Amino acid sequence: MSSRLRLLAVAILFLGGCAGIDFDYPRSESYALADTSDTSIGRDLEAADFDFPPDQSGFYPLSDGIDALAARILLAERAEKSIDVQYYLIKNDIVGRAFVTQLLNAADRGVRVRLLLDDMFTSGYDLGLAALDSHPNFEIRIYNPFYRGTGGKVQSALRGFRRINRRMHNKSFTVDNQMTILGGRNIADEYFGAREDKAFGDLDVLAVGPIVHEVSTMFDLYWNHETALPVPAFVEPPDDAEAALKAVRDSLRNANAEIADSDYANAVRWQAYEYIATEQELLQWAPYELVYDTPDKGIKGRAAKEELITAPLIESLSSASEEVIILSPYFVPLDTGIEGLSALARKDVEVTVVTNSLAANNQFTVHAGYKPARKPLLESGVTIYEVRPDAHVEGTEFIDASGATATLHTKAYIVDREQVFIGSFNFDPRSANLNTEMGVIIHDEDLGELFATELEKHYEEFAYAVFLDDERRVRWRANDDGQEVIYGKEPKTSWWTRFKAGLAGLLPIKSQL
Repeated sequence: MSSRLRLLAVAILFLGGCAGIDFDYPRSESYALADTSDTSIGRDLEAADFDFPPDQSGFYPLSDGIDALAARILLAERAEKSIDVQYYLIKNDIVGRAFVTQLLNAADRGVRVRLLLDDMFTSGYDLGLAALDSHPNFEIRIYNPFYRGTGGKVQSALRGFRRINRRMHNKSFTVDNQMTILGGRNIADEYFGAREDKAFGDLDVLAVGPIVHEVSTMFDLYWNHETALPVPAFVEPPDDAEAALKAVRDSLRNANAEIADSDYANAVRWQAYEYIATEQELLQWAPYELVYDTPDKGIKGRAAKEELITAPLIESLSSASEEVIILSPYFVPLDTGIEGLSALARKDVEVTVVTNSLAANNQFTVHAGYKPARKPLLESGVTIYEVRPDAHVEGTEFIDASGATATLHTKAYIVDREQVFIGSFNFDPRSANLNTEMGVIIHDEDLGELFATELEKHYEEFAYAVFLDDERRVRWRANDDGQEVIYGKEPKTSWWTRFKAGLAGLLPIKSQL
């Protein structure tokens, strides 16, 4: 047999071992519950008697990881009718198990739980997903699933790369169609201050008011879309559903018991009690615009430009007359993006970009895509700060995170201290052209002023100031122990890290970053 035939035979065997996907698996449409005013949360909101115009919603930013997890757990515990959950990833770790436990507990109480999850990071979860999906009140759908079995992702790439290259990056958590949380966090330890080696600085916003129903409408569009498949379409249901679900319960119970009395768990519980006991008004009421991609973006060539999140974001940024501050962990502007920010700077708009340094970036390939943009942006007058790997991250006080690498994960911007965007959108080609994204533009001067002022106060503490020296070379200015230090190469990196990033910069992958 020739070598070519051998390779073909191996490929056939390799692909043949992969489980298929039934794209025609029957799906019943379901929608957010409309009348939930009689729930505990609904009654509390009605009793509060908020007197604000119908075009406004109430917002409470969640920058602290402990705060953000406590809010989710408290809402799940208070759910009485429905929980709608949409995330890019949920890990099997401390936070992920605590989160799923709350969803399962709610389902046991009779709450309808709908979990819509992207398939990028579900490897090894199939048995658990099938078990949870067997619960009469717990339904799971997976966005653009990969083929299962040995070589499943390879087969998926060979059979339909255009499909599986498009991922759902949306993040929303809505309880009883009365309160919602949206923003940048996935469900994993590093996003909530529970990991000793990694600490992600991130931002969500809790919201009430008309925006909640808009988020629910968005969720329904994705839930009922052809890209969202029920678990049985690609995973065999368990032979004994009751036993499978019991195994999941036992695993969750044992894992949660191990950390029940930890400082971290106690901090989350304490913050939840603080929410319950507080008499202080938490919400900032303001006009807003919920922005998101159509789920048709998950199918190449299906979505029109006006149906994409980029249209309202560009309009918002272009309206700037004085100042734009962009926070993006994965910042990869193409030529049009560089020109757009440079054009703002030429109009005397003060443009500031905050992104990760190479040492803080958990994706060195993304840094390789960003690196060529630094010099032209600096030459046009754009200010750049790169987050330090030793920056303090709120919410990491209750674990030993002294050696953790800090990483910016917040996706936000501020325009003229009047508009604040919080969401899942990175300023990179993948968010713009491939992944689906969502977020909210809040029109509020107080919030804009607060965020901008806080950033200005702490730039020197958590970031390197990037600048061009007299010979037009990129340099980094830092304050190390009260002394100004100038770095001539990527700060706090090894030659190997710089080599990998440099090598990645030679690859034709920028459109995929």
